[in-house]
Amino acid sequence: MERTPNGTSVGVDDPYEFAGVCDHLTGEGQCRYAFDYYEHDPEFARERADEDYACPVVDPETDETWADCPHFRSRNRDRECVRCGLAEKRLAHDDERPLLEEHHLSYNDGHRPSSNQNATRSEDANDGETLSHEITVYLCRWCHAKVHNSWARITDDAAPDPEATAELEGRRGRERDEFGFESAAERYDRADREE
Repeated sequence: MERTPNGTSVGVDDPYEFAGVCDHLTGEGQCRYAFDYYEHDPEFARERADEDYACPVVDPETDETWADCPHFRSRNRDRECVRCGLAEKRLAHDDERPLLEEHHLSYNDGHRPSSNQNATRSEDANDGETLSHEITVYLCRWCHAKVHNSWARITDDAAPDPEATAELEGRRGRERDEFGFESAAERYDRADREE
């Protein structure tokens, strides 16, 4: 199983199984990274410019995968836990700790991964090379702790923790209370009755 730089588990064997579309890919199949960050990798940017900024990976005539692009990044945008399905509930005016946390499956460490597509992308399979792409998903706080501190995997068939469900329902209840409308006259009458 893949590990963080601190040695804790990330909960998956191959982070690329959870990678979505590259964050730098436009709807027309062009690489926004080469255009916006030319100075970070001029050689890559020149290659992309020569091909009208076409993404090197989305061409169906090649066997390349996301792991073959040196600037691939995939961050999950779905606001629910990928392990148990708990949905995020934030109240705009509240400073409570979020229910969901971003969980890194791999980190951008500056090393280009091996292009060996048949191997699992781990240190053993890549002859000592480490993952170099940022791949993140959302986990609830409870699943996040289980994945990092135990044997739990992201692919486990898990239900939301009872504590997580209670926290979510508490937030929903407070939100429903805010939907209730009480006019100034009703508040004034109530204040008179209480005196």
